[in-house]
Amino acid sequence: MSSWARICRFCVCDGVPQRSLAVALIVGTMLNLINQGDALFGNGRINVLKMMLTFAVPYAVATYGAVSYRIRSELKQATTASIENPAIGAQRSTAKPS
Repeated sequence: MSSWARICRFCVCDGVPQRSLAVALIVGTMLNLINQGDALFGNGRINVLKMMLTFAVPYAVATYGAVSYRIRSELKQATTASIENPAIGAQRSTAKPS
């Protein structure tokens, strides 16, 4: 499986989107209140692009964290398996890189 396919699979599996959305809603709301509080509660103009990005950035960061953890965990498991069973390591080293 290619690296991008694996990354995309990790982005949409095992509750990652739900947890990232929860983080984005909490952190994005707080940041919008800090950055655009005057516009939200006063007479200022709301910058819709900034508002959307303020929610998108925490979503991307939370997703990146989850995906990088899963990739690192997968690599650690593969390394542990090849140490415990050298035949597995030999099979992986002769396989074609994807």
